[in-house]
This record gives sequence, C-alpha cells and structure tokens, in this order.
Amino acid sequence: MITKKLLTTLLASVVMASSAMATDLRIGLQEDPDALDSDQARTFVGRIVFESLCDKLVNITPALDFVPELATSWNWSEDGKTLVMQLRTDATFHDGTPFNAEAVVANITRSKTLPESRRKSELTSVETVTATGPHEVTFNLQSPDATLIAQLSDRAGMMVSPTAAAEKGLELSNSPVCSGPYKFVERIQQDRIVLEKFAEHYDADKYSFDRLVFLPIPDTTVRLANLRSGDLDMLERLAPSDVAAVKADGSLRFEAATSLGYQGITVNLANGPRAETPFGQDTRVRHALSLAIDREVINQVVFEGTYAAGNQPFPPTSPWYDASNPVPARDLEAAKALLAEAGIDRIDVEVQVANNPVQLQLMQVVQAMAAEAGIDVSIKATEFATMLQEQSAGNYQGTQVGWSGRTDPDGNIHSFVTCKGGLNDSKFCSEEVDALLNAARTSTDPAERKAKYDAAGTILNAELPIIYLYHQTWLWAMSDALKGFTAYPDGMIRLAGVSKG
Repeated sequence: MITKKLLTTLLASVVMASSAMATDLRIGLQEDPDALDSDQARTFVGRIVFESLCDKLVNITPALDFVPELATSWNWSEDGKTLVMQLRTDATFHDGTPFNAEAVVANITRSKTLPESRRKSELTSVETVTATGPHEVTFNLQSPDATLIAQLSDRAGMMVSPTAAAEKGLELSNSPVCSGPYKFVERIQQDRIVLEKFAEHYDADKYSFDRLVFLPIPDTTVRLANLRSGDLDMLERLAPSDVAAVKADGSLRFEAATSLGYQGITVNLANGPRAETPFGQDTRVRHALSLAIDREVINQVVFEGTYAAGNQPFPPTSPWYDASNPVPARDLEAAKALLAEAGIDRIDVEVQVANNPVQLQLMQVVQAMAAEAGIDVSIKATEFATMLQEQSAGNYQGTQVGWSGRTDPDGNIHSFVTCKGGLNDSKFCSEEVDALLNAARTSTDPAERKAKYDAAGTILNAELPIIYLYHQTWLWAMSDALKGFTAYPDGMIRLAGVSKG
C-alpha cells in the first residue's frame, strides 16, 4: 500500500524531475524595463523583452536588411502612397485570438489614437489602414514615407492581441498578450520578468528554451559575478573594462556589434517650470558645457577606447553621419568666454543619470571637466525607468540618456526633436527642423534625405536640445555553453536557433 507520505514524496520527485528537464535561459539586464506595452514603452531593455514576447510585422537581418515576420511580403504603389502587406495565416495571439488583417488594423489604430501612445509620430504618415482581405492589409499614406517599413520593424510593428487590448486598456502593460515565441508569465518590478515558451507559435521548433527569466541588475560588477557563478546564462551591456577578463575566461564567450545609436545629455528647454534656468534658456550655457567636455578622453577613461566620440545622432560608421560637423575639441577658454558673455561666473546644473556604475562614472568625468569651466554639475542617480518618467514629466534640468538606434535615420532624430515628437522630452520646437525632417520622410532619394538631415543637424547643433557624447558598441558576455547566438547592430537578443548544451 502506498502511504500518504510516500505519495507526497513521489509527487515531489516528479515535480523536481520536470523542473530539471525544463530548460531556462536567465538573462541579466542593465535596467528594469518600463511599461510592457509596445505603444507605451520607450526603454532599450523593454525592446529586448519584446523581441521574444511580441512578433512584429517586419524584422531585420544582422546586415540591417528588412525581412518578413508576421508580414510575409509587401509591395508599394508607384507613387509611394500605398503599401500592401500579405500576412501569415498560421499565427495566433497568446490568448487564442487569431492574427489576421483585422488585428493589424486594430493595432495600428491603437498606436495612432491611444492618448498615451509613443508611436504616434512614427506613424504620422498613415492616413488609413484597412483589411483588404482576411490576411491582407493596406496602408494608405498622406504622403510617401521612406521610414515606414523601418517603423514596422520595431515597436510600431509589434502586434498585441486586440481582445486583450480592448479588455485591459492601459493595464495591458502589466500582463501583455502578444504573438511571439514566448508568452508572459509574471513580472516583479526590479526583480524579474518571466516568459514561457508558446507551443502554438508558428516557429516554435526554432526556440530551445522552455522559460526565459530577465533579471534587472544595474551593477555591472554584480551582473558579471552572477554570470561567472552560473546564476545567469548571458548578460547584455558588459562593462568595457571587463572585456579583457571575459575574453580570457575559458568558461565564457564574448560578442560585440557596433551600435546604431548614441548617448548624450537631454536638456529641458520648455518642459515645465524646471526649464526656467540659464541651462535651459540660454544656448551659450549649453555650448559652454559641450566645449568643456573632452569626448575622446571619456572614450579612453570610461570605455577603454571601445566606443566612438560623438556630437550627432548618427555614428561615424553611418552613411547619414555629417562629416562637415566633426566632434568639437575641448576648449575651456571658449567655454568660459561663453559663460562670461551670458553674464555667468559659475552656474549649478543638475543632471539625472541611471544608477549603474558605468553611467555614473561617465557623469563623474563630465562633472570634473565641467567644473573647470565654471559649471558645477550635481548628479542625481535614479533607477532608469523612474528617470524616464521624471524626464517625460519635465521634472529635470538635464538627463544623461541615450537611444539604441534604428535602421532608418529618422528613428534616431524625428521623435526627439520635432515639435510633437513622441519622445521629445526637451520640448524643443523649430518649424524649420520639423519641415526638414518631415520632408526627409517623404523622399526615397538617399542624397536628398541626407541633405535635409544635415541641414536639420546644423540647427540642432546651434540649439543643443541634446548634447551628444558618444556612440557605444554593444557588448555581450555569456556562458560558453550557449550556442548559436548572433550579435545584431540594434543590440537585441534574438533566440531563434540558440541552444544550451
């Protein structure tokens, strides 16, 4: 006879055996993501989670070519004002809602009309979107938009369940429902996000892991220690100072890819009362800070020479980089002269920064450099998602923050500096810049587009709503047991074909 105690022991053994057979992948993130709703979200780490959670209409290759995902093909009309997409017939959302043309219409409409949506400026050109077949959708544009496919390869193209979006509203961010290879299980703020494999995914066989656990660990030293101890399988944004040690560790593997984005200091020019400072109101003060900074020294001291100094939204490796606008050399005398011209001897400036060691070290170097020019920078270390909330609300003077970069140049600039841009927390507004950047969207001629970006850049360089500092390289470290990982320039972690053995 099987006793109750023996039955309990046997059941426990079965549970333990099942857990042992399950394959988890534990990924260390530098920050905790913000809202897990592609319309409300803005963080880089959020995009890493979305890559496994939410399929997009379009994806990219490591060479930055656009490839089908939920859309199987697409065609443009001759005038560039109509885009017709054919859609997968074998996809479904995690709640069982079918993926079809009506679902795409619901998603694009939500992105364009939800008051809290940050995707509005990315989809400005879309006048209407209609289901022209069960699995065919047609975008009708107000004017040609060379950026639209790129937008649909990112958060604007991520599909959430229309059923869940209608039922949950803004609360969708707390329990997202998408159609990706992994579905949402739980989130504990500042602790973990757990996803589990979605067995009904059309490409389920390409995904080896039963569960994904994303762990926000801002301290780079702690993150690496967790990887070495086996508590993590991989981490994103390895500290440059740890690259040599990881390369020398036979149990670990290192991967890198040049970033498409930038890091800088966003300045509050017109976002509420905290903009009413000389830093926010006088371009001479902003230029003085920029001239006080030695960007090449920052690269050597903070980043071990692995990054590139920068002063514009496009890295030097980009075809959109403006070579006529080189990185300015440090010029203390010029910085002091600008402050004197503004009637300032010394000035206090508060800059908030994410509470991780690398960004704090960066701002400490900037702080020391600025002090020599008469600018006393106080550093406000803040948890990353909270920092972005404060920035959106206008509760800041300056924020050390960056952007992970996009395949199309529009994605690095339009939302941040156009008057109604969804990510324009500076509240900089110039009709001329708007006209240039909006026109750049409508052209398919790269030379014509570049001329407009260069012209807009000249104005932005004069006004400095963002003081660009550097362009980073994505650095990953992982267990040598992980196989099949490919580094992408957008910094995302794509898990198709990745295994642990």
